[in-house]
Amino acid sequence: MSALLEVEGLDVYYGPPGAAGTVKAVDGVSFSVERGRTLGLVGESGCGKSTTGYAIVQLVRPSAGRVLFDGTDLCSLNKWSLRRIRRKLQIIFQDSHASLNPRMPIGDLVGEALDIHGLFPGAARAGRIRELLDMVGLAGHLIARYPHELSGGQAQRVAICRALAVEPDLIVCDEPVSALDVSIQAQIVNLLQDLQERLGLAYIFISHDLGVVRHVSDNIAVMYLGKIVELASKNEIYAAPAHPYTKSLMSAVPVPDPEIEAHRQRIILKGDLPNPADPPSGCRFRTRCPVAIAECAAVDPPQYPLAPGHWAKCIRLAEGA
Repeated sequence: MSALLEVEGLDVYYGPPGAAGTVKAVDGVSFSVERGRTLGLVGESGCGKSTTGYAIVQLVRPSAGRVLFDGTDLCSLNKWSLRRIRRKLQIIFQDSHASLNPRMPIGDLVGEALDIHGLFPGAARAGRIRELLDMVGLAGHLIARYPHELSGGQAQRVAICRALAVEPDLIVCDEPVSALDVSIQAQIVNLLQDLQERLGLAYIFISHDLGVVRHVSDNIAVMYLGKIVELASKNEIYAAPAHPYTKSLMSAVPVPDPEIEAHRQRIILKGDLPNPADPPSGCRFRTRCPVAIAECAAVDPPQYPLAPGHWAKCIRLAEGA
């Protein structure tokens, strides 16, 4: 199956490249997403997950690299050419209330997307808005309400509705459930999965909740300080994590078996995330890594293939550590 999205060597720098103090928010990130599939993007706060998502949809213009969407390099397009293709590439933000114009009723918030792209003009517009609201489980009477009158779950459904309005092929979901109650999280996750199955959508699901990511993803990419350090299928990465950082993340995921949980070893990382404006030399994880050696300070590790579709960046893998 051909990839719908291919990200190649993506960089997002804040400040002149090479200058002191330049923040390398995203540094050399590469991955692909197939049609109808979900890539989970995980890592702790500040690792560059959201910036990667913004760069893919070109809300932040990359410093270098390519974002190939259905064969077209989005980084090479001007804003007018980008508008024509953007309807096929949408984003759902973490804070749904902040992403909705508080002065517009729900019907106009959804209809605005149709108007911008010239979809369903005239009498068809109202019918399409009601169809979209029904698709995300919202009652038709909410069409005249304003965002402040909605619950968090309802507001996130409206945000999903706006993304669906222009009939996209891929949606970047930037922590779409992290601000919601646990019971509402499950509803939104199930809704996203139902929509994916019904409409053939591809997702990039950005989150720090490893349980949610495991539930929704086909493949998972683990980020640390602007770089992807491991990528594999969800089953492979949970069953056989290879990078020391991935192992520490997986050790923090609770196991629903009391006996296993009682004897399971947790890997506690020391120190804080380094300053992205002054990252460590060599492997960026080495300052917190429990198995780091002197060579880690000198070598920026390449990708070590571990299994089909599974690789990690750690020089200790070459030694079998």
